[in-house]
Amino acid sequence: EALPPYPDPGARQRVRLAEDGYPCFMDCHDLLSQQLQSAQYQPLLLTSSAIQGRLGEVLGFAHQAMATENRYLLGGTHAPNYDCSGLVQAAFAHVGVWIPRDAYQQERFCQPVAISADDFRLLRPGDLVFFGMPERCTHVGLHLDQGRYMHSSSSSHGHGRIAVDALDQRDTSPVASHYRRHLRGAGRVVRCHDGATLP
Repeated sequence: EALPPYPDPGARQRVRLAEDGYPCFMDCHDLLSQQLQSAQYQPLLLTSSAIQGRLGEVLGFAHQAMATENRYLLGGTHAPNYDCSGLVQAAFAHVGVWIPRDAYQQERFCQPVAISADDFRLLRPGDLVFFGMPERCTHVGLHLDQGRYMHSSSSSHGHGRIAVDALDQRDTSPVASHYRRHLRGAGRVVRCHDGATLP
């Protein structure tokens, strides 16, 4: 029986990442150079309290990313250039906590935390703050303290890099005001993603 031909090295193949279930495309050339694993992927599943104990390191990673020269990069998931959800995912992955890739997936994955632009008392350091339109989350930030959040934002509505803004109405900067108008809510990471496809 004839074996199927090798894929065209210039073509792209749809794949799903085991760690976070993220569907994406890879160049066939890159796929051919990957080492195949015979063992099934086993995610590290941490308890909520174990995750909470690692949030200081999550925030430390994000602060280091901000201190390094960077720019916003759509689809960016590696240092130094991140998009919003790439920064958040990388900060948690740094401490062994896998969360989904995109902001709308991260919103669905988290335990909801009730907030508004006028009342964010329930937020804890390390919570995620979500922004977007009524029908979909399009942006995410990492809560630091007292309504201040760190995020990587594009230059069209943000800083074009990683920076800190505040939910508090007293922060009247154009960027903070823009995102405050599009605040959707917040969430807390209380589990590790097991790689299953999210709804």
